[in-house]
Amino acid sequence: MTPIEDVRKEMKKYEEQRNAFYALFDNEIPKKENGMFDFDNAPKLDAKEVYDLFFKLDYQARKIRGLLIEARDIKVG
Repeated sequence: MTPIEDVRKEMKKYEEQRNAFYALFDNEIPKKENGMFDFDNAPKLDAKEVYDLFFKLDYQARKIRGLLIEARDIKVG
């Protein structure tokens, strides 16, 4: 697999994790008439569930960052 194919594969996983993260909000938090989340009238969310979803999203973002740095031979730091 080429570096670009690796990035595409991981971007797809990132999008899946992002969708899962926002699905929690969509399922648990009501929306205002303008479509924005109504956090003032939202129930408390399960912190562990939010953390688990965020951790997966963040992990995927860091994985993509590493692939891009490697693919483009970018010097960091």
